[in-house]
Amino acid sequence: MANVSLRKLNIILGGKSIIRDLDLQVEPGEFLVLLGPSGCGKSTLLHSIAGLVDADSGAIEIGGRDMTDADPSERGIGMVFQSYALYPTMSVEDNMSFGLKISGTPKAEIKRRVTHAAEMLQLDALLSRKPSQLSGGQRQRVAIGRALVRQAQVFLFDEPLSNLDAKLRAELRRELKLLHQNLGSTMIYVTHDQVEAMTLASRIVVMQGGQVQQIGTPLEVYERPANRFVAGFLGAPAMAFVEGRLDGAGCFTAGELQVDPGAGCCAPGTADRTAVLGVRPEHVAIRSDGAMTGTVSLVEPMGNHQVVWIRCGAHTLASLVHGDGDFAPGQEISFGVDANRVSLFDPASGNRL
Repeated sequence: MANVSLRKLNIILGGKSIIRDLDLQVEPGEFLVLLGPSGCGKSTLLHSIAGLVDADSGAIEIGGRDMTDADPSERGIGMVFQSYALYPTMSVEDNMSFGLKISGTPKAEIKRRVTHAAEMLQLDALLSRKPSQLSGGQRQRVAIGRALVRQAQVFLFDEPLSNLDAKLRAELRRELKLLHQNLGSTMIYVTHDQVEAMTLASRIVVMQGGQVQQIGTPLEVYERPANRFVAGFLGAPAMAFVEGRLDGAGCFTAGELQVDPGAGCCAPGTADRTAVLGVRPEHVAIRSDGAMTGTVSLVEPMGNHQVVWIRCGAHTLASLVHGDGDFAPGQEISFGVDANRVSLFDPASGNRL
């Protein structure tokens, strides 16, 4: 395993700035996830680490060595693509071993590596099959195995699960997590799927417009988002935002909605100003002794829970309800907000207060 260091990285494609002055440190053995919407630059960043996209300025170091201008073959990386990129006429075994054969690896060593990777990925019984005889999940496992046999310093994953159905994505997520635990290798993973990011990552890098918005553990970026973009991007249903005002004592009011944020929700001394309150659905509780009242506007059954949408004055909040509960549109209910778990943002900059 090796560290990856990016310093003041700039990438321009077609006259457009894709990555701007980006600094990033990836620790040895870390599972780092680059998360963001389509077009935010995350795949371009990954491809620049792999050497598939040239950096216009800045530096890329892998394992302490400057690899900014090095060829992809010299960087000691293994890459897994979204589209599998398997050779259709080759067997699973030949697909996994092809790169090693080209590099002149001894036959016995090739056999050992392929056998070991096949056992880890449950491909033992499929080594003689062609890609056309495999399911989507099996093909992606072969693509992962082809990267593993290289025994690379760093593994790069470019949205490897996005072509799979929901059930296969969940299964392969678990396999990737176990794989990282067993190998302890440095892995950098690109996705726009927040569930993948939250479940896989040691740390998440949230990107937008070619720049890093926040870096932290999954819990940190979810519980204490650095700005409104991060807050709104993570979470399903998304965080609700309400514009209002903090009084001199720090109590937030927006029409009929009143919340007294806990001390840890914002910087000390934040009071007597306009603000945007951010509330996640799991922090809104419907209860008979709730401090506020509202009207149910929509109910979404989700199997093991319900999402109940509440209209309070001019504002709409969502509440996650677990267990039994019979709610109907138009029903008057009481609810409360966990004031210690809300977020406050500046209306102009969007940054956390």
